[in-house]
Amino acid sequence: MLMRADGRIFSAKYYSEVQMRKFVLLIGTGLVAVLSVLAAPAGAQAATGTVTVIHGIPGLTVDVYVNNELTLEDFAPDTVTAPLELPAGTYQLAIRPANAAADSAPVLAGSATLPAGASASIGAHLDASGQPKLTVFVNDTSPLAAGNARLVVRHTAAAPAVDVLANGMPAFTNLTNPNEAKADLPAGTISAAVAAAGTTTPVIGPVDLTLPESTVTVVYAVGSREDATLHTLAQSIPVSTTPAPTSAPTPPADGQLPNTGSSTGWLVAIGLGTLAAGVIATRRFATR
Repeated sequence: MLMRADGRIFSAKYYSEVQMRKFVLLIGTGLVAVLSVLAAPAGAQAATGTVTVIHGIPGLTVDVYVNNELTLEDFAPDTVTAPLELPAGTYQLAIRPANAAADSAPVLAGSATLPAGASASIGAHLDASGQPKLTVFVNDTSPLAAGNARLVVRHTAAAPAVDVLANGMPAFTNLTNPNEAKADLPAGTISAAVAAAGTTTPVIGPVDLTLPESTVTVVYAVGSREDATLHTLAQSIPVSTTPAPTSAPTPPADGQLPNTGSSTGWLVAIGLGTLAAGVIATRRFATR
């Protein structure tokens, strides 16, 4: 049994050494594949790529070495790397169990090339059945109208389909792991919660969620419903704006947000060779 910081006790079935090795293998076996997926057409690329990594698997901690330097020490659950703008190029990666000696044999090692122009978030999370999974989400950083914000919700928890509630009413419905839903709406504050699909009883929240102007706010549902560890992590991405429209979008009376696009996260094995120093604390919403 394991105990959370808030004193709640839950099953440790996901956190065995076998699961840790399985997760580390997932991280490394697709080093080239993930970065190839993120490549943009040559004419549209910038000189750098941007990567953020979200760690949403409870109880699993590793050390990540990049170019022989310890860059992520004790990379722990419920943390998010800072948005990393890195030069396009090739990086050497080694992954060791947390606190292993720097000269010990890595569990996995390899190299990867970061394409220019990539903007992505890499989610390490549980799939719907509770198994470790890695998913790449390509971030929508297109300009926002002046006065607007973009809300993106990503289902990366061991849980069935959910509805996302805004001010007590369904905003996104029947969202399944590992999909996302998003909408552009006026900047401001909403009361946000997550409920099982077809219900309005929150399993996460409610909490006041501030949506800043000219910002993409990405909310990840993580954890396990079975183990009562559901919660959220948040990521903020500043974007540019376009001239203000003649009228700001108005949420419809039924509360349903205008979903401007929903995409399935690309289920590929992901390499963490694009990581660099700069882990930051994440915002965590209260679990009911």
